[in-house]
Amino acid sequence: MRAMKAILAGVAMVSVLAATPVLAAQCGNTSAGFDAWVSAFKQEAAGRGVSASVLDRAFSNVSYNQATIRADRGQHSFKLSFEQFMQKRGGQTIISRGKTMKKNNAALFASIERAYGVPAGPLLAIWGMETGFGGFMGNQHTLSAVATLSFDCRRSDYFTEQLYAALKLVGSGSLNVNAKGAAHGEIGQTQFLPLNVVRYGVDFDRDGRIDLVGSRADALASTANFLVGHGWQRGAGYQQGQANYAAIQGWNAASVYQQAIAFIGKAIDGQ
Repeated sequence: MRAMKAILAGVAMVSVLAATPVLAAQCGNTSAGFDAWVSAFKQEAAGRGVSASVLDRAFSNVSYNQATIRADRGQHSFKLSFEQFMQKRGGQTIISRGKTMKKNNAALFASIERAYGVPAGPLLAIWGMETGFGGFMGNQHTLSAVATLSFDCRRSDYFTEQLYAALKLVGSGSLNVNAKGAAHGEIGQTQFLPLNVVRYGVDFDRDGRIDLVGSRADALASTANFLVGHGWQRGAGYQQGQANYAAIQGWNAASVYQQAIAFIGKAIDGQ
């Protein structure tokens, strides 16, 4: 009887292994193995229900992105002091331009504040620091950047989730397969990662699609929705020690960046 149980147990184990999907290729820290990883990832994604047409379109121009890796390894500005960071990012220029942008887009910011409870200041601070108010949104192939970081060992799990989100956006028509953005795959005027587009993207101009590149209404309302999703409380303050500072911390993990958003936003709002 014991021998029979052992045989049955062995058969069951083989059945389990046979039913286990093929795992994606292992991560790597150089370009070596990237093509094999892409093939394995596409097989895995197909097994999770991503259509062959979406996968073929999404990966049609994907390649290992060296610029993305250089940017990922070289984020030194977050180690600066607050004063150094403000100078490097042009903080005073952002404040000056931000006040003008607030005045020129008063109706839009009032509408966003009514909808989400987020005032203009922190939105303008984010908009100004991320892309110079939409002046430069990046020049890296978005899908290559996200795929490269999904393959890269440093944060593979995190960016694999981003890659699946990007595929969802491709499938819905919200992300062009040739789209370009920042080095880590951030999209649009305030630089959303793909998963944040899925979670917080808003069609605020009601034209039937979420466009974080061409529509400042969509981009800024989506940013406000992101902050609400990270605990923003209507009417509360957003400086350090106040209730909404935690929502600003949700935007960027670097403390110096958080301080800059709060400082610039306060100056723009005239508080």
